[in-house]
Amino acid sequence: MRRALRSVRWALLAGIFFHFVQTGSADTPKVLRVTAIPDEVPTELLRKNKPLVRYLEKQLGMKVKFIPVVDYAATVEALAAKKVDLAWYGGFTHVQARKRTGNAIALIMRLSDADFHSKFIAHKDSGVRRLKDLKGKTFAFGSVSSTSGHLMPRYFLQKIGLIPERDFKKFSFSGAHDATAKWVEAGQVQAGALNEAVWDRLVQAGKVDLSKVKVIWTTPGYVDYNWTARGGLDRRLISKIVHAFLRLDYANPEHRKVMDLQRAKGYLLATEDDFAGIESAAIAAGLLRKGGSL
Repeated sequence: MRRALRSVRWALLAGIFFHFVQTGSADTPKVLRVTAIPDEVPTELLRKNKPLVRYLEKQLGMKVKFIPVVDYAATVEALAAKKVDLAWYGGFTHVQARKRTGNAIALIMRLSDADFHSKFIAHKDSGVRRLKDLKGKTFAFGSVSSTSGHLMPRYFLQKIGLIPERDFKKFSFSGAHDATAKWVEAGQVQAGALNEAVWDRLVQAGKVDLSKVKVIWTTPGYVDYNWTARGGLDRRLISKIVHAFLRLDYANPEHRKVMDLQRAKGYLLATEDDFAGIESAAIAAGLLRKGGSL
C-alpha cells in the first residue's frame, strides 16, 4: 500500500513539474527569499524556520534567506513588491495576497491544515463557560488578518448572533496567538481565540497556566496555513520547492527535526479552490468585500 501511494505521489510530482515547465517564466532569483506571517513571537519564528531554511538550501541547491516582517500586511506587500519569493500564510492572508497580486500561487500545506481549528479560551474567573457567555465580556483576537485568530472565530461568533462591535464590552488585537493566551492568563482580557497548534504547543511546553485558563470551545474544521509563491517566480523553481516539501518524511530522523518545528506530520498539494471557503467566510464576516476587493 505504501509503495502504491509513493508511486502515485511521484507520478503527481512528474505532472506538476511538466505543467510548471510548460508554463514557465525566467524569473529565477539567486537567493530564495522566504518570509512568514508573524503569528508567534519573533524568536519562535526564527527558531522554527532556521532548520527549514537549511533543508531547502540543500534540496534546491541555492541560498535561502528568511526575512522577518513586522505584521501580516507586510508579508502581502513584500510578495506584491517582489521583495520575497515564498511566504508562509494563513488562509485569509493567502486570499488577501491573491487579491493584491492577482497571481500569488498556493503551493503546499501541512496535512493538518486541511482540517484546522481555532480554540476559544477564557480565564477561569471570567464566568465564561460557553460562547454565548462572551456577551458583555472583554475579548482578544490575534492579528486583524489572522485566519485562526480573527476571521474564523469572528465568523463562528456571528453564526450564533454575537457581533464583537456590538456585543463585547471591549475587544482588542494581541497581534499573535501566544500573546492572546498570555493576555487571558494575566486577566488582561476575560477570553480570546487562537489557533489550535499554538495552544497545544503552549500546553505541552508548560507555558500556559491551566489553573487560570480553560478551553471553552473548539471550532469546526477549515482550511488554513499554506506556503504561497509569488506569481512571477520561475516554474521550474516552484516545482523544486513543492518537490522538497513533499519529500519530507516523518520517519526520517533528520526530516523529523524540521517537521516537528513546523508542527507537520506531512504535506499535501494546495490549490486555489481550497481557499474558496475562507474567502466566503471573510465576506460573511465583513472583512472582505463581495467581489474580492480588500
